[in-house]
Amino acid sequence: MNIGEILKNLWNDSGFHLFGGDSGWQSIVMIIVALFFLYLGIKKKFEPLLLVGIAFGMLLTNLPGSGMFHSEWWTVENIDYVDILRHGGLLDILYIGVKTGVYPCLIFMGVGAMTDFGPMLSRPSSLILGAAAQGGIYLVLILAAATGMFTGGEAASISIIAGADGPTAIFLTKTLAPQLLAPIAVAAYSYMALIPLLQPPFMKLLTTKKERMAVMTTTRKVSKKEKIIFPILVTIIVSLLLPSVAPLLGSLMFGNLLKECGVTERLSDTAQNALMNIVTLFLGISVGATAVGSVFLTTKTLLIIVLGLAGFVLATICGLLIGKLLYVISKGKINPLIGSAGVSAVPMAARVSNTVGLQYNKGNYLLMHAMGPNVAGVIGSAVAAGFLLAVFGA
Repeated sequence: MNIGEILKNLWNDSGFHLFGGDSGWQSIVMIIVALFFLYLGIKKKFEPLLLVGIAFGMLLTNLPGSGMFHSEWWTVENIDYVDILRHGGLLDILYIGVKTGVYPCLIFMGVGAMTDFGPMLSRPSSLILGAAAQGGIYLVLILAAATGMFTGGEAASISIIAGADGPTAIFLTKTLAPQLLAPIAVAAYSYMALIPLLQPPFMKLLTTKKERMAVMTTTRKVSKKEKIIFPILVTIIVSLLLPSVAPLLGSLMFGNLLKECGVTERLSDTAQNALMNIVTLFLGISVGATAVGSVFLTTKTLLIIVLGLAGFVLATICGLLIGKLLYVISKGKINPLIGSAGVSAVPMAARVSNTVGLQYNKGNYLLMHAMGPNVAGVIGSAVAAGFLLAVFGA
């Protein structure tokens, strides 16, 4: 037994030795990025339920020699799922749920089970605000296409970041631009986590003190019958108009129906808790696995981060401007701050509207009023994704 030869082989097979390869520096950079995201998720508590998983998946996939994820397997036109199940690493197998769109739909089922559409139904103007915030998606679509660096499908996938809806971004990107899934997913969830920092400056810049102090009165109580009919009706109408979004929106509305019908409490509880937690684990770590250094560290990635930020800001501005318009039309009965909640980050965006409102009027509780545009934004971003799939997925 040659001890020296054994030690040499151990060293040659180790990840430390592989760091010296051509892509070694990229792996080191991505590991540092992963550690930074772990810091944000654990210490700063920025969207920790997903950011910690994404960061750890990013860490695992960039450890040389681990063989947990093979990005080259997912870039071919005809993916051999049987071969992946036989020979793939752990993250390859978990990633199947992302590639097939299963995880985003199951997440939406849980979101639906936790969502109350009552505030939106009681104030129909919420739908206008939720739709207005989606303007950021179409503006970024134009900007991304104007750069000349992205195909139509890639530009569409980048634009959906403006909707501040992680599952929808993944659902759209896995079909139109799977090679950009890592930067788009990371950007979408990062900006969702940074909502308390990103939105308030624009909310204060675009509204007056008088507008921010506007007190909104309680709206009518929505009947149980309305809450049961709504998810069924939306599923039928939207799925007939945009069949490509039926899996995503149908899952959202099915989860909501479980909550509202009153006869499936156990299923609703499972969708809200056990199922949501399990899928969140798998989704986070498998999305993070796509952030391989050689794929992630490109000029396109940097541009995606910039365009995503621009889209998020534009979506916030669109919602606020239409909120100001409704403030004028309603003669001060609608506080324009709730317009910023038209982005899909539920319920974080609504909480930000409430927080800013309380800073100027201690008795001005906007949370339930802001939840209307907030949940409308979830539907709006899903519809926008369906439209983009119909246009660019053909």
